[in-house]
Amino acid sequence: MQMPDRLDDLYRDIILDHYRRPRKQGLLPAPDLQSTGFNPFCGDQVVLTISLDADGRISETGFEGEGCSISQASASMLASHLGGQTIEEAEALVQTFKGVMQGDELTEEEEDALGDIVALQGVREFPIRIKCALLGWTTLQDAIADYRKTQGG
Repeated sequence: MQMPDRLDDLYRDIILDHYRRPRKQGLLPAPDLQSTGFNPFCGDQVVLTISLDADGRISETGFEGEGCSISQASASMLASHLGGQTIEEAEALVQTFKGVMQGDELTEEEEDALGDIVALQGVREFPIRIKCALLGWTTLQDAIADYRKTQGG
C-alpha cells in the first residue's frame, strides 16, 4: 500500500505545482482560436486562446481563469501540452482525457501522450470535481468548433 500513497502524493504535487505556478498564463493578443468556459455550479472560469502556425499546428497557447485548484491546474496542463499539435490531434487528446474522467483505462501509448496530465485521473475518485478537471478541455472543444465554423468546415 506504500506505492499508491507515493503515487497519490506525486500526482497531488504535480497538480498543486500547476495551480501555484500555472504555465501559459495570459491571453494571446491575436489568437486563431478562443473560447470561454464557465461552470455555473461553482463559478470556475477558463478563457483559452490558441495561435496556429502556417502549417495549421498549434504554435502558442494562453489561458486565464479563476476557480479551484483542479480547474486551474487542468487548464495549465492542457495549455502547456498543446504546442505543436494539429487541431485533429488536440481533439483526440480531448477525447482521451474525457475517457479518463469517465473511468477508461489508458494504454501505455495514451499515458505517454498525456504526460503529466495523467495526474488528473485521481479526480475520478471525487465525481463532483470531474467537471472542474474538464472545464479547460470542453473550452478547447468549443474553441475548435467555433474555429471550424469560421473556416467553413
